[in-house]
Amino acid sequence: MTSLPMPTSPPDIHTAREITDLRFQQLFEDVDAISIQGYLVDGTVIYWNRASENIYGYSAAEAMGGNLLDLIIPPDMRSTVEGAVHWMFENGQGIAPSRMNLRHKLGHLVPVYSSHTVVEVSGQASVMFCIDADMSALAKAEEELRIAATAFESQQGMMITDCRGVILRVNTSFTETTGYSAAEAVGQSPSLLSSERHPAEFWSLMWQSLQTAGSWQGEIWNRRKNGEIYADWVIVSAVRDADDAVTHFVCNLTDISQRKEAEGKIIQLAFYDPLTHLPNRRLMQDRLHQAISASQRNQSCGALLCLDIDNFKILNDSAGHDIGDLLLQKLAQRLTENLRDCDTVARFGGDTFLVMLEDLGADSVTAAAKAQLTAQKLLQALRLPHQLRDQVYHGSVSMGITLFDADGDSAEASIKRVELAMYQAKAAGRNALCFFDPHMQAVVSARAALETSLREAIAQSQFLLYHQAQVNQQGQITGVEALVRWQDPQRGIVAPADFIELAEETGLILPLGVWVLDTACRQLVQWASQPGLAHLTMAVSVSALQFHQEDFADQVLAVLARTGARAQQLKLELTESLLVSNLDAVTAKMQLLKASGVGFSLDDFGTGYSSLSYLKRLPLDQLKIDQGFVRHILADANDAAIAKMIIALADSLGLQVIAEGVETQAQREFLAALGCHHYQGYLFGRPLPIQAFEALARCL
Repeated sequence: MTSLPMPTSPPDIHTAREITDLRFQQLFEDVDAISIQGYLVDGTVIYWNRASENIYGYSAAEAMGGNLLDLIIPPDMRSTVEGAVHWMFENGQGIAPSRMNLRHKLGHLVPVYSSHTVVEVSGQASVMFCIDADMSALAKAEEELRIAATAFESQQGMMITDCRGVILRVNTSFTETTGYSAAEAVGQSPSLLSSERHPAEFWSLMWQSLQTAGSWQGEIWNRRKNGEIYADWVIVSAVRDADDAVTHFVCNLTDISQRKEAEGKIIQLAFYDPLTHLPNRRLMQDRLHQAISASQRNQSCGALLCLDIDNFKILNDSAGHDIGDLLLQKLAQRLTENLRDCDTVARFGGDTFLVMLEDLGADSVTAAAKAQLTAQKLLQALRLPHQLRDQVYHGSVSMGITLFDADGDSAEASIKRVELAMYQAKAAGRNALCFFDPHMQAVVSARAALETSLREAIAQSQFLLYHQAQVNQQGQITGVEALVRWQDPQRGIVAPADFIELAEETGLILPLGVWVLDTACRQLVQWASQPGLAHLTMAVSVSALQFHQEDFADQVLAVLARTGARAQQLKLELTESLLVSNLDAVTAKMQLLKASGVGFSLDDFGTGYSSLSYLKRLPLDQLKIDQGFVRHILADANDAAIAKMIIALADSLGLQVIAEGVETQAQREFLAALGCHHYQGYLFGRPLPIQAFEALARCL
């Protein structure tokens, strides 16, 4: 066995001291990250170890003989350092150690922890030694901690849990958002915020993602301390140690409730009607597409109903748009209350509503019966009176129905069909229900073409006035009724019955009515210089849409002023339907025109909403017996009785009465016997163009 070497004999005390000095010199020279420098009282460098070279960038050769202030002291510290150096040499001791930033050779600052001592050796100059520990790594770590702390106290909520999910720390934003203080949250589970809106599967998938991917993000509905439910966008990240074991979870929570609310408003604006809060046209079309696809998959029928309010324009123009809007809201509410939860009702535009019924069965006959039953129920509900502020409104709707099934109909085709059916219900007299009929297509196509032509006719002034004589008991012409005719290049002369209703429905009656009134007044001015015609009055029919314009009276007065016609020779014929609503406004307009000399005749009296109460309020001049009563006055006792009542009523109110549609001498004599002495009808002349009428007038 080899024996261990025996220790040598210890060195003597002088040798030991020399060895120790050498060891310390080697230590000072080789110590890592500890800079040791030696300076004389004037700052001259006399010692510069290897660590000083690494920390400050100067080699020992560059530093030795240089000056402390020039080498590593930043300019703004020089006077302070210089004073401190003199103080240490004078007192023989160092100043308290401290952290400072000294200058590197390349100009950047180096964070160090600096200690100082003054060493005095007898017979030798005093030396100040600086021992600087490089703090760069620590400073970087501290900077990262500051950044992390600042980030933790960001505007987003932060929550840190341990690996079991116990909350360890929350930031100020978390407290402000949730209402829970740090003391209330720490030690609790994140389920503290649970809104119970998410199923167990939701949390299971989140946990699985955290375990496999180390992160999860998504939308969570949380609950604040005050009970309010709100939406958070949550990002959860797992923190792992060196052994890849999860130690913590960092949760970032962003309150997105305002964004969700804004998204909701955007959806509401894009897909819902702002007045009734029903689905709008776009959403209804999308749901109809889906319903038709489902019908094709399930071999089941569905139905589409189209409802349009009867005479809505009259209400809207006479009572005001706010009342019209209120009616739309009332109708929307009634429709919703009388439908199944699975049905869809939408405001399709204006005063039109669509109702979609799904799952009506595979048999089309049964589906049609179910749809009709629902439609009749809706019609009944919508016929009930509506309380519109201080007035009760009795209205009705016209409704069309069409089925959609597994035959592959498109949403657009279904909508077109149900609209045609609704138009047919209106054409049948309104307040009615009509199923789609293929023959409607041709009718509606013709109507669309007629509307296009009518618009062109108004733009190109393709109209003229015919005049029908109004005579007294002696057969003398006392006035005329102006009757518009359309001179269509392809159709020839078109009678009012073929286009006036369309003009009213489309609003084209407004420019047409102005033209008729202006032309009639100009004709009166031309007759004023002709002795046989100067005395004639001119009756002009006014539609309800015209009359309910707010500035109608001003329009009439403007036409009279522009043409120079005498107001006393202008007679405006009104229909009873015009008087249905807002009687006060109607009376005010009539009185304004009456004060200027304009006369008024109530046309078709007895056929509509006859009421003695409004007759005594209106400044009327004349009642007109409708031709429907005159046609069978000799054979129908009821027609004769009605005519007799109208004549007696007019006489009692001091009004003139005129009968229209008088075609035979017997009718004339019978009316005369009842007390009617003014007539209009084919017995005295058909409606004629101006030249023919003037020739007739000269003969009578």
